[in-house]
Amino acid sequence: MATNGNENGAVGQENINTDIVTLTRFLTEEQVKVPEATGDFTLLCHALQFAFKSIAYYIRRATLINLTGLAGSSNTTGDDQKKLDVIGNDVFIAAMKGSGKCRILVSEEEEEAIIFDEHPNARYAVVCDPIDGSSNLDAGVSVGTIFGIFKLPDDILGPQASVTAKDILRPGTEMVASGFTMYGASAQLVITMKSGNVNGFTLENSLGEFILTHPNMQLPAKRAIYSVNEGNSAYWDEWVNAYFHSLKHPGEGGKPYSARYIGSMVADAYRTLLYGGVFAYPADHKSPKGKLRILYECAPMAMIFENAGGLAVNSRMERLLSIQPEHIHDRSGVFLGSKDEVQKVIDTYHKHKK
Repeated sequence: MATNGNENGAVGQENINTDIVTLTRFLTEEQVKVPEATGDFTLLCHALQFAFKSIAYYIRRATLINLTGLAGSSNTTGDDQKKLDVIGNDVFIAAMKGSGKCRILVSEEEEEAIIFDEHPNARYAVVCDPIDGSSNLDAGVSVGTIFGIFKLPDDILGPQASVTAKDILRPGTEMVASGFTMYGASAQLVITMKSGNVNGFTLENSLGEFILTHPNMQLPAKRAIYSVNEGNSAYWDEWVNAYFHSLKHPGEGGKPYSARYIGSMVADAYRTLLYGGVFAYPADHKSPKGKLRILYECAPMAMIFENAGGLAVNSRMERLLSIQPEHIHDRSGVFLGSKDEVQKVIDTYHKHKK
């Protein structure tokens, strides 16, 4: 008589975790820890969460419904705009407006800051790059959303007060939270609060929920991996070339570093966060101020990396989080990653600048 190898007839037992920490639950539990919390920040994060889920959905469908072609215009920073860029931006604007908790929004896709005068008592400002790395979309490379949240001072709240873009030109040290979502094989959300832990969530599509999968993320202090576009090396300062040369040619007995470069900041940063190493986009002779935007790319990433035990500096070795942008699309050079690896960058810089 044939049997299925199991006396009770069950083919296999699946261990089901019924105590799942979703992002919604996580935010609620964090709110309870703050006695003076009004719930506004939590509601804003719920609106952000919906925007991330929407963009993840559109990216999964993108090639099926031809969303990856050029939209026929360029954004404020000169990049060709993709249809998904436009959709991602529209989703973000609608989510922030609908939340009722966002007073001002800065997006990479918008030349000017968007002021929500219909919510004069909203106390938060949001900065974002809705779809970072979109030039890679046609090749199926991971793209992402980067965001930062600022709390506005009381004196500019209310119907009698006016808010302008200048009110958001603040260093990253004043952010109350930051994070990014990477839309890869699965959507990964990494979020941190001011002086808090870094937590990673994965979108479980069947439930439609972000599930806590990487609690309290910590960077290894060192890792022999570097991530940079070496095609720009002809434009680099001498000290930058010297630094990367030292990684590739460590001398007798040393092992060269591995190179890993995707070309999508979110994907490169996420890999660096998981495995350690250094991610760099130095300022150079072609882009003297740097290429990445301080307000909605550099500062949010710097906060994540510092809170995960790493370092983040600009091309003058100043702490990235302390840099105050001169305008909403201001740029900077970037070096971020494991503490010991970024320290090597700093040491090389000072050695050559003597």
